[in-house]
Amino acid sequence: MKTIQGIENAKDIINQIRDFRIDDLPSNVRKTICRIFGKDLTPSEVVKVILEKVYSEGDQALTELGYKIDNIHIKAFEIDNQTIKNAYKDISTELVDALKYSAQRITDYHLKTVPKSWYDSKEGYGQRIVPVQKVGIYVPGGTAPYPSTVLMTAIPARVAGVNEVILTTPPNQDSKPNSSILVAADIAGVDRIFQVGGAQAIGAMAYGTKSIPKMDMVCGPGNIFVTLAKKQLYGYIGIDGLYGPTETIVVADETSNHILCAADLLAQAEHDTMATPILITTSLDFAKAVLIEIETQLNDLERKAIAETSLNKRGHIFVVEHDTEVVEIINLFAPEHVSLLNNNPDSILELINNAGGIFIGDFSPEVVGDYTAGPSHTMPTGGTARFNSALGIHNFFKFMPIVRLNYQAMQEQGPVIDIIGRAEGFTAHAKAANLRLKKQP
Repeated sequence: MKTIQGIENAKDIINQIRDFRIDDLPSNVRKTICRIFGKDLTPSEVVKVILEKVYSEGDQALTELGYKIDNIHIKAFEIDNQTIKNAYKDISTELVDALKYSAQRITDYHLKTVPKSWYDSKEGYGQRIVPVQKVGIYVPGGTAPYPSTVLMTAIPARVAGVNEVILTTPPNQDSKPNSSILVAADIAGVDRIFQVGGAQAIGAMAYGTKSIPKMDMVCGPGNIFVTLAKKQLYGYIGIDGLYGPTETIVVADETSNHILCAADLLAQAEHDTMATPILITTSLDFAKAVLIEIETQLNDLERKAIAETSLNKRGHIFVVEHDTEVVEIINLFAPEHVSLLNNNPDSILELINNAGGIFIGDFSPEVVGDYTAGPSHTMPTGGTARFNSALGIHNFFKFMPIVRLNYQAMQEQGPVIDIIGRAEGFTAHAKAANLRLKKQP
């Protein structure tokens, strides 16, 4: 991790991190693109080709792309019920119990956030809140299975009252998804599961194929190609957000526990080589102690190589003078997660405006947010916390205004409509209102 002193230097680094170019792909990925598509394409161009192929060829495109990209021949896209039942035998009872515990916490949290329709008969207006009818969830494969992501996306949809929830996820080399994914989907109440990965899975749920039904909305994280597919399809279908590599800012001072701080940074770093672990502290001595502790703990990690790459490429320690500068950096970076391990977290809590989720104190590390806290761990990344929120049941609701004015209200509003309508040149608007004036129903 690089240690950067001073607020201005920290700002420069943050601007560099946020200046991410989606077309900057590793050479091995570019070679794969050339092999599959016959020429060098940008990620956006790759996704456009994939979506057009899925739109025109449906299941055949899914089969061909699955073989070319992942070298897997998929005989049947949908996972049958017996395979799902058998998946319980493939994982430990401890994991099953852990997933059920997590599912209950997630359900309880989201039940507390359910909004209610309302109507004010005196004013003649209200709001009807109804769920989206069909939602498709994408769960990535990558370097590890993510059953927690199944729970964190499917359960909020179910609590919101979504009528149909399906899930797509890449198959492994055994030509079926990871068993923990199947069990989590069953626990979360997913209706149907399909073994399709990548941008083609997003296209299938958007357009519909013979095997995979067309959805009203897709949600869930994924790689750059999945994210770009969601972006290109937004407007044709609904999406929850665009998610990039995970990121955490840990705030600490000279009173903080450097061992816990190092552990939290490493927990972030082991996600992905592009993960961004950041420490902000007002103590240079504390920063040095954390760096030493990171080296000690790093040797015990199964994903040491991934964590080490993340720390070296994306990890930073910002040493600043006071809490106002801490908050300034947080709000500028707008991170997915903020962990407050400093002595007086409440002093800055109310000043943080841009963050996906905030975790306070030694006993609320970000890892509880990944698994058991309750709120969804699908949170805004890449600075989108400036305008977006963590995934919740609000993503799955539509808010429909209801207007039912009486005669007296129309007599009051009609002349206003007439004035504004004529000012905008809409005389038919004015007439439609005027016809209702002075006429008792």
